[in-house]
Amino acid sequence: MKAHLISLMVLLIGACCLVVATKAAVQAGPIIWAPPDLAELIEEALAENKELQSLEAKVESLKEEISFAGSLDDPRLGIGVINLPTDSFSFDQEAMTQKMIFIAQKVPWFGKLSLKEQSQALIAGSEQAVLEARRLELAREIATTYYELGFIETSFEINRRLTEMVSQIIKVAETRYASGSGLQQDVLRAQVELSKLLDEKIILRKKRRVLEDRINELLNRESFIQVAPPKNLSDPKLTLDVEALKARSLRKNPWLRVRQFKVDRAAVEINLARKDYWPDMDFIVAYGQRDEDFTGRDLPDLFSASVVVNIPLWQKNRQDKNLEAKRKNYQAATKSYENLAKSLPYRIDALATDIRDTQENYRLFSDALMIQAEQLARSALSAYVVNKVEFNTMINAQMRLLRFELKSKQYLFNIYQKRAELEEVLGGPLISE
Repeated sequence: MKAHLISLMVLLIGACCLVVATKAAVQAGPIIWAPPDLAELIEEALAENKELQSLEAKVESLKEEISFAGSLDDPRLGIGVINLPTDSFSFDQEAMTQKMIFIAQKVPWFGKLSLKEQSQALIAGSEQAVLEARRLELAREIATTYYELGFIETSFEINRRLTEMVSQIIKVAETRYASGSGLQQDVLRAQVELSKLLDEKIILRKKRRVLEDRINELLNRESFIQVAPPKNLSDPKLTLDVEALKARSLRKNPWLRVRQFKVDRAAVEINLARKDYWPDMDFIVAYGQRDEDFTGRDLPDLFSASVVVNIPLWQKNRQDKNLEAKRKNYQAATKSYENLAKSLPYRIDALATDIRDTQENYRLFSDALMIQAEQLARSALSAYVVNKVEFNTMINAQMRLLRFELKSKQYLFNIYQKRAELEEVLGGPLISE
């Protein structure tokens, strides 16, 4: 009994610590790294998303059931009549006729209630980990959509600058053609490029609306509200220690924790199945009241007590099968845990490699190719003015410069998107250096 009370106290303290730690984690700040505008969106989503609210209610419900699972059944109160003769239905004809009241209490075999409570606590812990995983998933989806919106907005800006540039080139080409120093085909080519840019603008407008709708949906807003895209993002300069990240994922990944809870619960269920070989006990206490007999003799009341146990007569079809089923369930839970534990390091390695390569691409474009393309565009424009290069060479150089700028921004937004994906796997934010 003392050991049972100690284990119960440890279990309850652990559950309380889990609740406190979860609330502290939620109040500490964004669950993934985010600039201020994105952090506000994530905070709104975590507060308003109906799926998360449903999961939170489910977790609270499961926590309330922990003490219920470890409690005794309600005692049973009964009344009855025994040894009443059927020829007269008289209470004073027979000495053993009694009006009885009894109380019965079922008591499971020692340790069963503690195991049931542990099993319920592990179910609640598993659902708590699922809730944390869904929060991370929602934050990651909002973040990747938000950064994609930033890339679309940058594309709009590049499209606007290209449109202005081509419009000016058309004017120059028309002037040169009117003066006889240019070709009509230069004007037509520039007009074709302008039409392509206008078509691209329509497509970008559609993509922007789709992304904004998706963010509004994830935030569960009643009506559409325009989302401000990210601005002035700089290179996060992430330094990734892959081995440390792999170790962290094995400690913090919420889906791995979900599977660990299932393994632990399966182990508890095996112990509970072993306890089923031992009988539960029904304790019954009864009080029988007797009337005076027909001679007027005062008969004493009677007290009775008994213990009833179940007999495992069908052990092969019940207890043995149940225990074997619990063992198979434990094996399945263990294999599922091991599968994810083995795959996580590869996912970390792939994401870290992707981030490093994308950072190199971004720096290559922003530090080298952009400068070279700018010099080429300036030189081509000067040469075209004095009729030393063809129109195609000049306009392609101008458009390449802006396309390179767009590609550089795309790499930058991709770094932030991959960072959010990595943080989802790690179960928390990375720190920029």
